[in-house]
Amino acid sequence: MLEVVNADYVRTARAKGLMERRVIVRHALRNALIPVVTLATLSFGSLFGGTVITETIYALPGMGRYFIDALNGGETYEIMAWLMITAAMIVLFNLIGDVLLGFLDPKIRLE
Repeated sequence: MLEVVNADYVRTARAKGLMERRVIVRHALRNALIPVVTLATLSFGSLFGGTVITETIYALPGMGRYFIDALNGGETYEIMAWLMITAAMIVLFNLIGDVLLGFLDPKIRLE
């Protein structure tokens, strides 16, 4: 955010006479959120990887525990189903991230 606040387009918006709140929200914050949204949506796969470890350590019932039990039992179809659901969730959140980036920065939108 500190890099964006000192950018030329933010100073130009202030020079036009726009209110400070509008300059911060419309110009600075939207451009500062782009890397945050990208990292948050791409890190969602790590969240699913962490559930396997957390549910195994604390003996909680859930998708991670189900995956470990399927691995120990050699159940191929359950492992494939878990991987498909996990992959679909990762793809879905990457799509959500791309759509959010399109809203944040109009230059990213497809024509």
